[in-house]
Amino acid sequence: MFINNKFLRCQQQRIKKCAEKTDSYQFFNLLTCPELLSRIDTLLPEHRERLYPPTETLSIFLAQALSEDRSCQKAVNDAAIKRIIGGLAPVSTSTGGYCRARQRLPLAMVSDLVCQTGELINCQIPEQWRWHGRRVHLIDGTTVTMPDTVENQAVYPQQSGQKPGLGFPICRLVGVICLSSGAVLNASIGRFNGKGSDEQSLLRNIIDTFDTGDLVLGDAFYGTYFLLASLREKGIDAVFEQMGARKRVTDFRKGKRIGTRDHLIELTKPKIKPDWMTQAHYDVAPKTLLIRELSTHGKILITTLLCPKEASKPELKVLYKKRWQIEVDFRNIKTTMGMETLSCKTPEMSEKEIWVYFLAYNLIRLLMAQAALLADILPRQLSFKHTLQLWLAWTQQTALTGTGVIEESLFVLIAQQRVGNRSGRIEPRAVKRRPKPFSLLMKPREEARAVIRKNGHPKKIK
Repeated sequence: MFINNKFLRCQQQRIKKCAEKTDSYQFFNLLTCPELLSRIDTLLPEHRERLYPPTETLSIFLAQALSEDRSCQKAVNDAAIKRIIGGLAPVSTSTGGYCRARQRLPLAMVSDLVCQTGELINCQIPEQWRWHGRRVHLIDGTTVTMPDTVENQAVYPQQSGQKPGLGFPICRLVGVICLSSGAVLNASIGRFNGKGSDEQSLLRNIIDTFDTGDLVLGDAFYGTYFLLASLREKGIDAVFEQMGARKRVTDFRKGKRIGTRDHLIELTKPKIKPDWMTQAHYDVAPKTLLIRELSTHGKILITTLLCPKEASKPELKVLYKKRWQIEVDFRNIKTTMGMETLSCKTPEMSEKEIWVYFLAYNLIRLLMAQAALLADILPRQLSFKHTLQLWLAWTQQTALTGTGVIEESLFVLIAQQRVGNRSGRIEPRAVKRRPKPFSLLMKPREEARAVIRKNGHPKKIK
């Protein structure tokens, strides 16, 4: 987006003036606030002084996740260079010590830090960033693949339609992301298929992430009776798209009409208890549930916001369009940061790697929130990739100079690049660039190698 020099000077002056009057590192200092530091102390395992203590190992792990070259050798080499620049004695560049230190990192420590940083950002956001003074949370699921090892296949098997040895282990995760700041508040990780692997089951594991008064946005997969009932019981409102099967039988002539194609209807509890639900929970679930159903912009939405004066139809239409932000956030984590294909060889380390990516993502969101606060704009107006590039360049420069202070000029640079308002953007789900003319691997790699050794490589495809 083009920004003229006059506008840039005015923006820099406004940020400088705001920084002088307020705590210029309000968001970034959340990392070192007493609450977070005390939490880290309780999560640190017992350890002796090593070359890679837990805090140093986590720092290197984070830098590894943000780096374009995510190999352990690159991470160890960078750490060795920083030691020399800091005046310390040279150390071995072998990756064994660092890999063992990563294995000793408690998974609970990394996941807890993600939840803590996300919640601290969420609690500190200004009132004008919220929707009618309420916190809005986005929920959705995605998948990531892992290296094809025996350990990963045992816990996270490949897709059932693939032959053994041809696919990659795949896991499903459901995330809860703050609409205002974009920070990850919590996530649940599970198998791609099998009992308890669907998005609804994974969401139930982290439903305590929501507090009374929150508002939840989700796609059509989440508009089920028992999830709506659970949220209402906790005092949480929701806006979902209507499920496809119910959408076909929606009749706005029924129920209590409160507007054009906008009415209140009463849902009845399913007569058959779901397999995942205990009989006790099924018995205490409400027999009926009053929800609001409305048609807008070619979609049918369902919500527990029943009053049209408090939540009008145009407002709900604009709000639900923002659900797409979680798709962009997952793209930033998986594509921009590189989490789409993990590199760790065991399930425990793969889960830890996912949480490290989430923590690194939240750190970038901290910088974006601070820059947006000082520039008097919304964090969603800033570019994530632009901020990531600036942060990597900044850390490289401060590593050479030996200073680690976050200056307000960094926030000025972050606030310069704005993302366009691309509501309703549509792109074809197709790839224009043609792949290389290699055939697909239709047998395990070891068998394919044996055939090549015996018969040589096949003739090239013309």
